[in-house]
Amino acid sequence: MANDDHQAFLIRGYRRSDREAVRKLCCDTGFLGDPIDPVYEDRELFADFLTTYYTDHEPESCFLLEVDGEIRGYLLGSRKPLRNQLYALYQNVWLFFRALTRYFRYNARSRRFIRWLLVHGWREVPAAPRRTPHFHVNLLPDARKVSTTRALMSAYLSYLYRSGEKRVYGQIITFESRRGEKMFERYGFKVLNRAEMRVRE
Repeated sequence: MANDDHQAFLIRGYRRSDREAVRKLCCDTGFLGDPIDPVYEDRELFADFLTTYYTDHEPESCFLLEVDGEIRGYLLGSRKPLRNQLYALYQNVWLFFRALTRYFRYNARSRRFIRWLLVHGWREVPAAPRRTPHFHVNLLPDARKVSTTRALMSAYLSYLYRSGEKRVYGQIITFESRRGEKMFERYGFKVLNRAEMRVRE
């Protein structure tokens, strides 16, 4: 396929050998599309929280964007919401204790981010539809194009259709000039809930 700048790209399924590249991309785009480092310094825990379930327990639902042989974006999805939620219960407890053991070694911004997560973060995320597949998309700045996003979405939606799924949801964070819900309305998505997030750099 060619993207908006006529540069060839490839959408493909996730492979086990992609794990570290996906984790790095997650951290490189983890704060409103920018690197997470100014907000939270622990890339290992951040990537564990956002990617481990998908890459390790439901890799068949993950799709990657490759440009010139390099991973520039991903869509991590789940068709098994109950399994995902059960894993999240276990994972959240495990990650909490891991973060607790590191807390006093973190810098002030990282400690502030942990406090925000514990006090506000869970309340500022809109409620998700129950028993419904979902997805999470991240692209590096040079790969954020209508064509690449559309290709990732089409690959995932086709996969869901072939698997007999009839609904899917995604949670997106929009701000200022970043493309928001209009992009997803093209695929038939509707806004079910909104919440304001007040995390600051």
